[in-house]
Amino acid sequence: MATKNPQTAAGEWVSFPGGELEGKRPKALCPVCREAVKRVAAAPLAPRTSHLAPRTLCFACYRAELDRQKAIAAAGHLDTSSDARFQFQLPFEPVDAQRLSMLKADREAARIAHRATSSGPFVDRRRHAQIEARHALHRIAAGLKARGIATAERDRAMASVFHAAELQLPDAWIPFVMSR
Repeated sequence: MATKNPQTAAGEWVSFPGGELEGKRPKALCPVCREAVKRVAAAPLAPRTSHLAPRTLCFACYRAELDRQKAIAAAGHLDTSSDARFQFQLPFEPVDAQRLSMLKADREAARIAHRATSSGPFVDRRRHAQIEARHALHRIAAGLKARGIATAERDRAMASVFHAAELQLPDAWIPFVMSR
């Protein structure tokens, strides 16, 4: 006569087919058992006591639970900082030249199509002019710093440079040119 172990919760163990052996209730179910559980849950007028009765554990569910436990253990031992995890390319591995040339051709076609629009060339010129103005301000600041001018005098000189830029540049450019 089998006695229940007081350390296991009721319904945690299920019997294998034949009734002689028991195992823990699986958290992963095989497709057949999953469909059976869905059918029982979808039945509108069926009594819902079938989930309380211990059902037999099929071998596919047992294997699915073992595979689940192995996957969890493997995930716990995974080295996330390894080269294999990130699949780094070595610096001198060959590049997919065909794909690279295709991407370059697509980008050039997009640029040509953009330039063909009415504002295309002007947008590029404006962007390049903003970049040049920003670089000019950086060169002026670097020159003042290299001369060893006192901080207060350098700040006054940069303020006058910014004021001159504000007078000459459109208001829309100021955030792009004089951002700190």
